[in-house]
Amino acid sequence: MKTITEWFDEYSESHQNKTNKAIHWACVPAILFAIIGILAHFSALLTTLLLILTLVFYARLDIVLAVAMTALIAVMAWIIYLLPAGVGFYIGVFILAWIGQFYGHKVEGKKPSFFKDLQFLLIGPVWCMDAYLGKVLPKWKTRQKLAF
Repeated sequence: MKTITEWFDEYSESHQNKTNKAIHWACVPAILFAIIGILAHFSALLTTLLLILTLVFYARLDIVLAVAMTALIAVMAWIIYLLPAGVGFYIGVFILAWIGQFYGHKVEGKKPSFFKDLQFLLIGPVWCMDAYLGKVLPKWKTRQKLAF
């Protein structure tokens, strides 16, 4: 199994452009939020199971980032629970965020990483979390070799 640094280094190769990075900072969390919202409208049990499996994947890579992702996902789930929005709202967010993602990769001039390996769909959110923690916590030691 790859280490978190290996995943991040490979993911970062197609995320060097400042515009693409900024788009990812907005769109990756939006996609995660939308997926949770869509799933929650169909099955709370399935949503919970998939989120637990995702968090186990993160914990195997880095326990601190897994805890941070657990907090983020809990906040997203709580907002979804409180937000009186239908499934159409989450589908709209999902579509708009993916349009943004593909535009960012057009600007970057490189294909999205998940075309190479679908596991990168799970790496994107934790990559953003690592970068976010690097911005807000002065003592955070990023798991990324390449600067963000």
